[in-house]
Amino acid sequence: MTSSLRIWRRMEVPDLIRVHRYQSLPEQGPKVLFFSGGSALNKISRVFKKYTHHSVHLVTPFDSGGSSARLRAEFDIPAVGDLRSRLMALADETVMGQPEVYALFTHRLEQKADPLALKYQLQQLVMGEHPLIETIPNPMKALIQNQLAVTQSHINDSFDLRGASIGNLIMAGGYLSNQHQLDPIVFLFSRLVKALGEVKTTLNASLHLGVELENGEYVLGQHRITGKETDILPSPIKRMWLNKGLRHVMPTNLHIANDRVDAIKTADLICYPPGSFYSSLLANLMPEGVGRSICANPNPKVYLPNLGVDPEQQGLSLMERVTRLISTISADTKNVGPYSSLDYLLLDDVYDYGEIDSVFLNDLKVTVIKTPLITDKQYKYDEHLVARALLSFV
Repeated sequence: MTSSLRIWRRMEVPDLIRVHRYQSLPEQGPKVLFFSGGSALNKISRVFKKYTHHSVHLVTPFDSGGSSARLRAEFDIPAVGDLRSRLMALADETVMGQPEVYALFTHRLEQKADPLALKYQLQQLVMGEHPLIETIPNPMKALIQNQLAVTQSHINDSFDLRGASIGNLIMAGGYLSNQHQLDPIVFLFSRLVKALGEVKTTLNASLHLGVELENGEYVLGQHRITGKETDILPSPIKRMWLNKGLRHVMPTNLHIANDRVDAIKTADLICYPPGSFYSSLLANLMPEGVGRSICANPNPKVYLPNLGVDPEQQGLSLMERVTRLISTISADTKNVGPYSSLDYLLLDDVYDYGEIDSVFLNDLKVTVIKTPLITDKQYKYDEHLVARALLSFV
């Protein structure tokens, strides 16, 4: 990338005048795109919608743990949990019935309940007679009932409902009733809850994650990689790919849809946010077309790294994470693209991230911006400070 292509205004973080302008007119706010996996960004998203109604959230569909694993095995469906939780985070909280919808979508059936009792609860939901659905107004109530009825009609008698997310069951019904496409049901629910932003999976495909470890082992499945549902990996991750199924190493890839390409290319700001480094962030960057679209966008790209301990990034310094982030994007571009893959490293001004190699970052043309991002919790970003800082780049 030539220096002439990168002429930014003088950075002031936070730029309170700019932030106040967005807060005053969020319906005219900037298009900020997040490559976001799990729940790490939900609190920030709830604050962000106060400043702009045009944020775009590309979430990973590769989760293979918990109740998502049972749904995926039953229907060969992309993971919908992150999609559902981000949609709820962006919902307009002033809409009638929104608290009730949020309560339903985030509710999980009991983990230790009798299977017959859980089937009865699902039947109550389908009939509109469960306490969680009775107070939801139509047409939302009828839509939810319809999608749950589809899911109910497709699951077999032995399907394990223990710990199942009601929101995931609803989204699964929408997937099954729309020719195995998630976008139509997401669009419909987005309209009904008046989502103040846009949420999509990076790919509409039922794929999984595979990694090779430094010790030569192969591990398949997001749930075996994160170190949260199973033991932490015995060796650092060497490389990662998208895989067909969970039984055998079968690397594959697919190109993102045109609307995802357009969203990435036209974003006013691209953010690589906190989250599990491999399964949430890098996984989102691996589908074909993502890297090319990023490097076709002339606007700023910002990396906000994790705080605390992420089991996935064992042995990786911050500088090595920057390298892997850029190399993952570059793998799609073949190092050809008019614009950069990363411009700014956004850091708290006090937190110890480890060594910051200024010479190394300067060679990559990455600028470090330090500003207060943490308040009372040492290993948690303050969502208000993060939102103001990110909006200052636009």
